[in-house]
Amino acid sequence: MLLLASQSPRRAELLRQIGIPFTQFPVDIDETVLPNESPIEYVQRMAQEKSSMGFQKADNNNIVLGADTIVVAQGQILGKPKHKNDATRMLNILSDNTHQVFTAVTIVSAKQQKSALVETQVCFGPLTTQQIAWYWQSGEPQDKAGSYGIQGLGGQFVKHINGSYSAVVGLPLYQTKIMLTEFGVVNEC
Repeated sequence: MLLLASQSPRRAELLRQIGIPFTQFPVDIDETVLPNESPIEYVQRMAQEKSSMGFQKADNNNIVLGADTIVVAQGQILGKPKHKNDATRMLNILSDNTHQVFTAVTIVSAKQQKSALVETQVCFGPLTTQQIAWYWQSGEPQDKAGSYGIQGLGGQFVKHINGSYSAVVGLPLYQTKIMLTEFGVVNEC
């Protein structure tokens, strides 16, 4: 059985989209960035720790998928906003700029572990103070890395992307499907 070590409704929706049966199995890990840890090292460690923790807590006949997505702009990780001013700061950084979204996926079973890292470039158009205030009031940015959701209202700020749309949402479907197939997890197509 496949376990998704995440409570993210977006990741669950993406897995359903490709017809993979799974059970959500959220885990709680410390998501603090370590001193001198690069954004790439951080996102890969988070995915690995989520899948490992899920595997340790579950029956070891399961396959566990852990994933993490981060937004990186000007060399810094833009996490979930702590409050309105934090979201405003992040959205001003993203405004009229290109940033990176990194999504790491790690799948663990009793026999093997595989990981993938996907980078997507996301280019925002310019945002006004009024747009940022309106967007905050919508409630959407409050639980999103980088203070935006490309799959929702935040999608209107995106001029273009270079890479995987599903990875920006939270799970790179192409790479995930390939790895799951290597673990013997297949859908009907």
